[in-house]
Amino acid sequence: MGHTIITEERYTFQPGAKKQLLIVMAAGVLLLVIGLWAAMSGGHDEQHNGGHSAVQTDQLVASLTPEASGEGHAEHHETAPWLKRLYTSLWMNNVYFVGLGIIGLFFVCIQYAAQAGWSAGVKRIPLAMGHWLPIAGVLTLVLWFATHHDIFHWTHSYLYDEANPATFDEIIAGKAPYFFWPGEAGGLPVFFLARMVIFFGMWYWFFIMIKKNMMAEDINGGTTYWTKNRSISAWFLVFFAVSSSVAAWDWVMSIDTHWFSTMFGWYVFASWWVTGLALITLIVVYLKEAGYLKIVNANHLHDLGKFIFAFSVFWTYIWFGQFLLIYYAHIPEETVYFIERMTTSPYSWIFFANLILNFLLPFLLLMTRDAKRHMSMLKVVAPIVIVGHWFDFYNMVTPGVMKEQGGLGLLEIGLALIFLAAFLWITLSSLSKMPLFGKNHPMLEESLHHHI
Repeated sequence: MGHTIITEERYTFQPGAKKQLLIVMAAGVLLLVIGLWAAMSGGHDEQHNGGHSAVQTDQLVASLTPEASGEGHAEHHETAPWLKRLYTSLWMNNVYFVGLGIIGLFFVCIQYAAQAGWSAGVKRIPLAMGHWLPIAGVLTLVLWFATHHDIFHWTHSYLYDEANPATFDEIIAGKAPYFFWPGEAGGLPVFFLARMVIFFGMWYWFFIMIKKNMMAEDINGGTTYWTKNRSISAWFLVFFAVSSSVAAWDWVMSIDTHWFSTMFGWYVFASWWVTGLALITLIVVYLKEAGYLKIVNANHLHDLGKFIFAFSVFWTYIWFGQFLLIYYAHIPEETVYFIERMTTSPYSWIFFANLILNFLLPFLLLMTRDAKRHMSMLKVVAPIVIVGHWFDFYNMVTPGVMKEQGGLGLLEIGLALIFLAAFLWITLSSLSKMPLFGKNHPMLEESLHHHI
């Protein structure tokens, strides 16, 4: 029995699976096109839905900007709502899938740093997810240059012009060095873009190093490569602790430039992390059902189920801390973030659906020991978490950009399907190019006898 188990196992990316992903991609493109057409032709109606609030916003901008034809007021109207909605959805989906790529690497590094043996059979799946990182890095940079004036209010130079009190924003100007150092406020945000490039560059470098050692271990065996990876992982986790938080501030929190939360880095991480765990679990189940990963048993599934259960509770704890402490402290400049999301359609129903999808359902469905050990239950819970946290990111990004004009329809769903199909294609094709588990992993024996 020992010999058959330690035989190398490889995943074949079947034409059937490729066809399914291409169908998802095509469906996404179709929905996106229909959604764009509907948004372009129905833009007036959507604005009408915003109704009273949208008019009030215009009046407020007009009152703040005496020269109504000035840059501030012109900016409010220069991008068509449908295009702004497309930009918003592109940015939000990109940030969501950046998270899945980086969490793949984070999962692998956590296992090395903790010297965990149970996960020896599943580590290649999160490693394959990490192949999204270079694509995500390029996409993030390109999207930033294409959409920054629409998504990031702080990029407008008139906010920093003290000579024009009508458009000058003292709060945003106070944050200027964080974005623009060492250049002029309102110019090219050198510091901001440098962080973006350094983060993706370093994440990818760590990924390459970890993968190189894992592949070398397959050929040469021994404990040298495992020891090297443990050391690299420890350094990565230190870097990730800082970079993931700063990335959350930069790419999500700075959209609502007047608002801040000291827990936001943790909040975005918690959302990324539990989504990544759900996707890893779903791919493990998919592979098991296709006859792969014979070394993975109910005990390993139990661990993955426990992770999803535990970190759904962790996400809720961060959500609760960020929401309730702000809310009952009655700090007006901070409560507005939540009031905007609780009282405006479509954000309001998503706000409450978040708690049901991301806390209540995973908590109740995975509460028993058996639930975590059965693939049928994991196949129900994992997609709920993946979709639930997509809604979470939607509500983090969209209200700050779209205000009362936000929509959730075919456009957003279509883009999500395109990203999902592309991400899974990269992950599964990467997985097919390496053994499904390291047959020379020093802790493979421990994983084979893992029992809980």
